[in-house]
Order: sequence, then C-alpha cells, then structure tokens
Amino acid sequence: MARNEDRESPMSPKLQKVVDRARKDPNARLYSLASLIDEAALKRAHDRIRKDAAVGVDGVTKERYGQQLDQNIHELHERLKAGRYRHQPIRRVHIPKAPGKTRPIGISCIEDKIVQGALTEVLQAIYEQDFAEESYGFRPGRSAHDALRAVDAMVHHEGAEWILEADIQAFFDSVDRAKLLEMLRIRVADESFIRLVGKCLHVGVLDGEEFSRPDEGTAQGSIISPMLGNVYLHYVLDMWFEQVIAPRLSAKARLVRYADDFVMGFVNREDAEVALMMLQQRMADFGLTLHPDKTRLVKFGRPDRNDPGGKGPATIDFLGFTLFWRRTLRGGWALGMKTRKARLQRALKAIGEFCRSHRHDSLKEQHASLTRRLQGHFNYFGVNGNMRALGYLTHHAERVWHKWLCRRSQRGRLTWERFRERLKLFPLPEPSIRVRIWAT
Repeated sequence: MARNEDRESPMSPKLQKVVDRARKDPNARLYSLASLIDEAALKRAHDRIRKDAAVGVDGVTKERYGQQLDQNIHELHERLKAGRYRHQPIRRVHIPKAPGKTRPIGISCIEDKIVQGALTEVLQAIYEQDFAEESYGFRPGRSAHDALRAVDAMVHHEGAEWILEADIQAFFDSVDRAKLLEMLRIRVADESFIRLVGKCLHVGVLDGEEFSRPDEGTAQGSIISPMLGNVYLHYVLDMWFEQVIAPRLSAKARLVRYADDFVMGFVNREDAEVALMMLQQRMADFGLTLHPDKTRLVKFGRPDRNDPGGKGPATIDFLGFTLFWRRTLRGGWALGMKTRKARLQRALKAIGEFCRSHRHDSLKEQHASLTRRLQGHFNYFGVNGNMRALGYLTHHAERVWHKWLCRRSQRGRLTWERFRERLKLFPLPEPSIRVRIWAT
C-alpha cells in the first residue's frame, strides 16, 4: 500500500505558478515564496505525515496534534508570519547499520515536521524543474530501482568499461550550511523563505541526555533533509559533472545518483582516473570527504565470451545490491544483482532480534509483524535474479521463529511437525520477484 508521505496532494494554483515560472526560465530568481506557506500548505504537510510517525522532544503525537488541528495550524501560521516560529531541538536516535555500527537519525517534533513539509513542497516545485535526469533519490515518480536500471543500461548498452564507485562519508552531517543557503539563493530571492529554511538547519540536537548545537550538516531523517541534500549535490556534483567533467573526457561518461549514493561509468580508464582526481578535490572544496575504503575504480566491462571460467570481473555495490556479470541461458553475459552481503546479514539479524524480543506475543501478532518485515524486504530486494537471497531470508525466518517459539515455555518443546502445522495457519510470505530491472 502507498504510504501517507508518498501520496501526492493536489497542487495549489499559486504553487503551480512557481512550477511554470521555474520551468520556463531556468535562470529566474523567485520571489514571494514565504507567502506560499499558508494554512492550506501547512495542512497538506500535516496530512503527509505518517500516522505512526515518531515523536520529537515534546512527546506530541500526530493524533494528539490533530485533535485541535485547525487551531494549532492557525497559531503556527501566525507565528510564522510574525517571525516568532522557533524550531525545537531534534531528538537523535541511533539505528543499527552494520555490525558494530549505527546510523544517527534526527526526529523532529510534529509541528516542525509540518513546517519542513511545507518548505519541501515549495522547494520541490522549483527544483524538480532543475534536477538532472540521472538524479533518482527522493523525487516523485523515481525510485532506487530506476537508478539500478540506469546502471544496467550504462554497462550493458552504453559500453561503460570502468565504474567509479563512490561513497561520501557522513554526507548529511558534513553539508556546509552557509554554502547550501547560497545555493538556494541562486533560485530563491525571498530572504524570509531562506531564513525559515535556516531555522530548520540551525537547531540543537538532543542525544540521550547530551545536548549539542552542530555547526554543520542537516539532520538525517528530517523531512526537509533529502530535498536539501539533493540541492547541495545538484550543484556540487550533478551540474559539475555535466558542465566541467564530461566536456574534458575523450568518450561518453555517465553519472547515476540516488541521494548521496552514486556511481560514474566511463568507456576508458584514463577518463575515469581524471574524474576521480578532480572529484576528490571537488568534494574537499565543499566540506565533503570520499570514504577511502569504499571509493574505488573498478574494471567492470563485459567479460570475454571465451572466458573458460566464466568468473567475469570484480563486483560493484550500489543501493544495497551487489552487481556482477552473469551468464545467460544462451551463453552471453548480462548484469546480475543480488542482495549485498552486509544488507542480508542485517536483515537476518533484525528478524532474529524481533523473534527473540516478541516471543511472548500471540502467534497472530508475531505473524503479522514478520509478514510486514518480509514483504517490505521483498518489495525492495525482489528483483529478477535475486531469488536465492530472498529464499535464504525466508528459510532463516522460519528457523529462527521456531527457535524462539520453543523458548517461550519450559513445558514442552515445539516440534517441527507441530510448527509446520502452525505455518499452515500462519504462513510466511513466499519470496517472489516484485520488480524487473531488465527484460527476461
């Protein structure tokens, strides 16, 4: 089912004028944007917030805020107009990312999420007319699977022999706020709007009992951060690649980006090495750093058809998948995709932790939660050619569920025969291909 934040709200006539002006004149600076943050825009932003959205430092849920929605929205709008609005501190939580590592996520209060959502709506109206075709992250009508299709076309049909696989260290925490606001001023001439964006950037962070005020970055996890990140990398990377890098190369090259994850494809090695050298300096100029262990240049051309071992070249990692060359039934080569090992291990661990901590819940509740987790995994990783990894996850889920059901009572062990009978009543979803990256 579509999530609340994915559903498109009807565009207001005033916002449509911004779209038309931005599309008509790519160099136009737009005025009177703060006036678009009216009560209707704030209500639309409220409606896009998930019902079960995490609460911020004030502990107010969406349900509670919505009990007096009209009054709350009216008061919020009055504070915005008078310049009295202040963004509350962000609550920071840490979610598991890899063995021994976590990813910090910033959670704003409901009211701040509403303001961020209204600002994002206006910025999207402007920058969707500017963003590059090869930018796929957090944009309407585009997905990570579209980015993977672009990589497939790049290596399979466009002759890319060398892939620059890049990783920006702590991107959202490293964004230079002053430079970001200057980038926004290229298109936004309304300083009231810029100041409001600045209030969403210059906020304190509450991490447990520790309070801090970072000088850099935009909180990962906030509603406005993906849009601001896209604007930053639009100028730092996308336009630079198109206007500076591509004209200097001897052959065609291509950049495919999903938020802060990106790869570059080149026909020859010399071009790739020039781009890598320039990319490192470009990142440094804007306060960003390429991860030394995760940024690499890979020979990824189509293998020799006469390769007796059929092993092909090195693999590349992109958007949670490992990409590799595989043999087709006709003996040719095609791009294969499988769940990246670290991502699969993370999914296995998460299911094990869930079954352990919820083993005393009813079977119906456990089954519903496990089904949602597996379905969500299959919706993303269920691409053609990845059935083995999907099947392994389902097999693991059955085994670990059985393990923890056995341990919720000391009276008698749940045999596999009895567990199989219960699986008939509460079957886990079968792995299946949900998305086709390439034609079969």
